[in-house]
Amino acid sequence: MDRSSSGAGEGRGARPTAHELARYEALFASRTRSMKSSAMREMMALTERPDVISLAGGLPDTTTFEPELYAKLMSHVAAESTARALQYGPTDGMTATVDCIVEVMAAEGTLIDPSEVIVTTGGQQVIDLVCKALIDPGDVIVAEAPTYPGAVPTFGAYQAEVAQIEMDSDGMPIEELEIVLDRLQARGRRPKFIYTIPNFQNPGGVTMSLARRRRLVELARERELLVLEDNPYGLLRYEGEPLPTLYSLDAEVLGSGGGADLVIYLGTFSKILSPGLRLGWAVAPRPVLEKLNLGKQGADLCSSPVTQLFVAAYFNERDPGGGRRWRAYLEQLKVLYSRRRDVMLEALADHFADDARWTKPQGGLFIWATLDERIDTTDLLALARESQGVAFVPGRAAYVDGRSGSSSMRLNFAGVPEEDIREGMRRIGKVVREQLSLIGTLSGSVPSSRNLARGAAEREPGTPPGGEAAQVDRGVAGGGLRAASPGAGQDAGPGGDDSGLADVVALPRRASEGSARRRRDR
Repeated sequence: MDRSSSGAGEGRGARPTAHELARYEALFASRTRSMKSSAMREMMALTERPDVISLAGGLPDTTTFEPELYAKLMSHVAAESTARALQYGPTDGMTATVDCIVEVMAAEGTLIDPSEVIVTTGGQQVIDLVCKALIDPGDVIVAEAPTYPGAVPTFGAYQAEVAQIEMDSDGMPIEELEIVLDRLQARGRRPKFIYTIPNFQNPGGVTMSLARRRRLVELARERELLVLEDNPYGLLRYEGEPLPTLYSLDAEVLGSGGGADLVIYLGTFSKILSPGLRLGWAVAPRPVLEKLNLGKQGADLCSSPVTQLFVAAYFNERDPGGGRRWRAYLEQLKVLYSRRRDVMLEALADHFADDARWTKPQGGLFIWATLDERIDTTDLLALARESQGVAFVPGRAAYVDGRSGSSSMRLNFAGVPEEDIREGMRRIGKVVREQLSLIGTLSGSVPSSRNLARGAAEREPGTPPGGEAAQVDRGVAGGGLRAASPGAGQDAGPGGDDSGLADVVALPRRASEGSARRRRDR
């Protein structure tokens, strides 16, 4: 191909032209038609644009890791293990890394058998391997709504049909799950697995209650269903009491003193150490683990021995008091992220108030905000990025149907300095008010006098917020999420005849009269 005319010179992210695609169309597998570009692709590209304040990506703050410690650990790997670091490793992971995983899970109150662990190339690979092992085209997955945006293209790539169940402030309502399962059973269908992020959910920010965790495990056992528990953020709790993992609850019910047999646990070092390491793990029943191992052999043979040995060296480090250094670093992150969360909540109250509602997460990295239903956040993102130099993840990215969640957005507070959080939220608020004013002009409705006044007298960055902070408690965290009415669902995936399969519930929107309503960023 003559690349001089192919568009390749437009940059690494340049998309192929229609003419280019036509040349290869007959060669593509049918499954590529259900593949979607992850919302993360463009969001991650923004990390290299210093002119954009990105509240989009799921990035922790890696500037907190000491360069001197990084150099020391890499020097240790070079001095002690050069040959091993540069060699292939076992597909299921190096023993030293698995020992670290056992320690991390014990810190969360979950005891595991090291022989039931597989080390993966990030938590994202676990989702891919589980789908590769379990999903045939047209198989059903049950997931929360909204769900992790990075899982959406993976489910699509394996041609799964996904039933999404809208969450409330306590996570996935298990009674709604039972309704969906009964509906599926009536059609002779059963899901291959239930996908859930029980702690500080991405993107919703809510946490599944203990009662629902116990009932979910009971339901899985009653119906012999696998559960994929995605838990990247469990140790990043800023307030409240820790809750047991689904994996530990399943093992407890099993009562054999061993591991779980219906919960597949997904963990990662990305949020408690570094995403650049690209190291995650799965803990799974042995028959499932064997299939994950086979799938990984065909994908990448093994995860990087270099980064596995780096993690092992890091976990051997002690702080000045003799404690585990990784635990001290984790506490440092929790203090930092908690403060940034509070700053974002204040900024939301300051710049959105009557125009939105939002979650108040007890941990994790994200806040989920829902705007006036007349605003489409996909369009809003384009405007905000181009006119204000600020970015977020639009809500549609968290729904398999690509339509739901259109007035919502995911905001990351963890990877952004406080001044950028304030400024970024000010910029988004400005675009929202401009859009509401335009909509009001076109529709003949008038924005509230309070919003007009706030827009006219917009605070400058750094000005202390006023009395609107109480608005946070009126957001989703206050129980504003609601269930869908029967028959309001939408289906996803190739099975067009299952129109009632995916019960996707509209996210909470404030009832109102007249329908008002940089960082540098599995």
